[in-house]
Amino acid sequence: MKMIAYLLAKRLFDIFLAGFFLVLLSPIFLIVALIIKASSPGPVFYGGIRAGQGGRLFRMLKFRTMIANADKLGGSSTPEDDPRLTRVGRFLRRYKLDELPQFLNVLLGEMSFVGPRPQVEWATKLYTDEEKVLLSVLPGITDYASIRFRNEGEILRGSSDPDRDYFEKIASEKIRLGLEYVKNRSLKVDLRILLATVCALAGQNPDWIFNGNDKESK
Repeated sequence: MKMIAYLLAKRLFDIFLAGFFLVLLSPIFLIVALIIKASSPGPVFYGGIRAGQGGRLFRMLKFRTMIANADKLGGSSTPEDDPRLTRVGRFLRRYKLDELPQFLNVLLGEMSFVGPRPQVEWATKLYTDEEKVLLSVLPGITDYASIRFRNEGEILRGSSDPDRDYFEKIASEKIRLGLEYVKNRSLKVDLRILLATVCALAGQNPDWIFNGNDKESK
């Protein structure tokens, strides 16, 4: 019963916050869209196919940060110095502005504000039985791992095989943090993660926000 109440409150919170930000940030959406369109050929949005709750595939929306057809020219991991990135795209990624269209995914019920980041289907097929628990919840825009690896592009800089290095240096810890979230999720945890995300985006150290069970997951 407690979990049902949590899920209902989480969904109502997601709908309200996503709708609020979509209206509030609509001028920024328009400006970013015009800049992307004017700076390089290709669509404004990129819809990456990801595995969501229950393994169902959906199209996760982002502002396009790469050259057209970039997914045919390289892997799914993106180092900071990836030659597929456009000049505008580098700026959008640095300040996470490319993620804003995911508010639409949240409104449609395909994502939540907080939850394990959605992965490409081939990556989820490598999950162990324990790791498949990550697919039991809605994927999110942010989580413990998003905060911990907010400099993921920098970690992969200079890599000759970004997908391999992602799995060797990042994937296992992201999965551990995702499982930690699923095990301990609550509205209190969600609000802490959202606050920590805002702090991280503002260039502040968010570690002070976590204590108790959250401390392990900084």
